[in-house]
Amino acid sequence: MNHFKSFFWGGFECADHINRSGDRINLLAETRHGQRAREDYQLLKEVGIWTVREGICWSNVEKTPYVYDFSEVKVRIEAADELGIEQIWDLCHFGYPDDLIPTHPRFTERFVSLCRSFAAFHRQVSRQRLLVVPVNEISFLSWHSGDVRGTVPFAIHSGFDIKYHLCKAAVKGIEALKETDPECQILLVEPLIRIHPNVGETYEDVWQVNEDQYQAMDIIMGRMCPELGGTTMHADILGFNYYYNCQWVHRGPQLPWPDLDHTISGRVPLSSLLKKGYERYGKPIVVSETGHFNELRAQWIREISAECMKTLAMGVDLRGICIYPVIERPDWDNLDDLHKAGLWDMDELKNRIPHMDSLLELRLSMENFSAVIPEGQTSTTWTSSKAR
Repeated sequence: MNHFKSFFWGGFECADHINRSGDRINLLAETRHGQRAREDYQLLKEVGIWTVREGICWSNVEKTPYVYDFSEVKVRIEAADELGIEQIWDLCHFGYPDDLIPTHPRFTERFVSLCRSFAAFHRQVSRQRLLVVPVNEISFLSWHSGDVRGTVPFAIHSGFDIKYHLCKAAVKGIEALKETDPECQILLVEPLIRIHPNVGETYEDVWQVNEDQYQAMDIIMGRMCPELGGTTMHADILGFNYYYNCQWVHRGPQLPWPDLDHTISGRVPLSSLLKKGYERYGKPIVVSETGHFNELRAQWIREISAECMKTLAMGVDLRGICIYPVIERPDWDNLDDLHKAGLWDMDELKNRIPHMDSLLELRLSMENFSAVIPEGQTSTTWTSSKAR
């Protein structure tokens, strides 16, 4: 697996699921990234980011079963090719077509068809290598939809069943992608969490619930459920998503942040969590999503960058950090509630408004990494007056 075009990446929110109110959302449309991709890519270039995470929005491109319209995706591909931006594509971020749920008898068949069709389309229209996240955050999606009624099928006590079927689809989809484009590279993306013992518990008491975070990767790479056909060859690189709320007490509250010296809450440093994930599988890794909100955004970038620097010093093959999202997003369940996240906010006309503290912290982090990252993997060249 080659290195990416930049060590820092930009992620664009592309959730297209049915929310708790039963309404279909499309955050790609809400943020206008679909229409403003060239502008967004230019902004990223100007701050030294050349690699992005994107999503096709399955519910939007599959107009009827097995019939696809990738015309909107083509616009983004052409913009990226023109500007030299490297794209990583989520084929299923969090949404499916209206007539599907993961346990539907034809879900895997439909997903395999999507994978095959997208790979063929990409080979026709793009000059780039194909980089794919088949199903984003299977562990979170299966919990959100199967245990807490957050999206279809709005179930409880069904998380593992949904996880099993999403992994089944992912395994077969990866095979279709690589059959169609043998050079395709697969990135598996899952949350990285740490659950701490509650009062009266020991770490041994919560060992299994911490292990469960790896189930999706274990299944796709053949360590669990061998009947699904997963192997180590089904993944080229592993992505771990990490946010401020990824550590909590078992059956209790989230651990507080900021806690920079980890003495108040007992937080485990991100560097230790990443090292554990890397050693478990022995494949290159990335921090595939990370970010924070409001005035804490810059401080979060500073901490994550410092922890990733420690991770590299530990000998971990860490290939990138994705700021997610780079353009602020609305809340899934209340589209009027903007999260004030990312490197750029939006005004009422969806114009991109730079969050200067975050952008300046990003520049400092890039400068720090330039001493330890192979040449060409991070940039300290900024050209936009908007980013200064």
